[in-house]
Amino acid sequence: MAILKTIDSETKLAQGRLELIYLDDDLVAFNKPSGLLVHRSPIDRHETEFALQKARDLIGQYVFPVHRLDKPTSGLLIFALSQTAAKHLAEQFAANAIAKSYVAVVRGWPKSQFIDHPLKLTLDDRKGKTDRAIDAQSAQTAVQVTATAELPIVFDRYSAIRLARVALKPETGRRHQLRRHLKHISHPIIGDPKYGKGALNRLLADELNINRLMLHCASMSFGHPTTNQQITLRAQEPSVFEQLATQLPWKAVDL
Repeated sequence: MAILKTIDSETKLAQGRLELIYLDDDLVAFNKPSGLLVHRSPIDRHETEFALQKARDLIGQYVFPVHRLDKPTSGLLIFALSQTAAKHLAEQFAANAIAKSYVAVVRGWPKSQFIDHPLKLTLDDRKGKTDRAIDAQSAQTAVQVTATAELPIVFDRYSAIRLARVALKPETGRRHQLRRHLKHISHPIIGDPKYGKGALNRLLADELNINRLMLHCASMSFGHPTTNQQITLRAQEPSVFEQLATQLPWKAVDL
């Protein structure tokens, strides 16, 4: 039986930009920074640093990837430490049995809502697939608005820039799901180079020093691959989120 071990704040380890936050005999979890790829990708051929290799170097043993986290997204990243544990964890991810929670800052003031909007496969998803009937997959995301703010800067046809902090809970795990769903409701995530508004991203980079995608995987709850015990792991928000808390007059939204 694995001995579960939580690493407290005083003994957290870091190598480069990858922070170790949990370790036991079966799995390891890190707080991944924005801008770090999980593993090699043909889309980013020029990259030479990967979370997978950093994880191996940090704990001194082989690790098995069991899920994806976009390069510009920060937050909780889990690896298995054996093929058996990898199989159990991957099955939970595939069955959408892992409860994931994200935080994001988005354009405008959306309403709290449940998004049920199918997403077409990306070119990367389609690789090796010939069945065009699966070009669109069901995708659901719960959006909870937790705070709003207004920046007194004229932009486009608006006299001020509205921003909102939201909690996101995906019920499915499609590629770029949260980013695409927020774009679908016309409230893209700030700093998103692919699905956001470039002019607004550049303005906020100048005004608020936001130079990254404002999306962070904050927690995951799942069954431990050996004990089946339900555990919850959390990754602290990066400093840019804390920075915004002091820069903007956030108003909490009653939940």
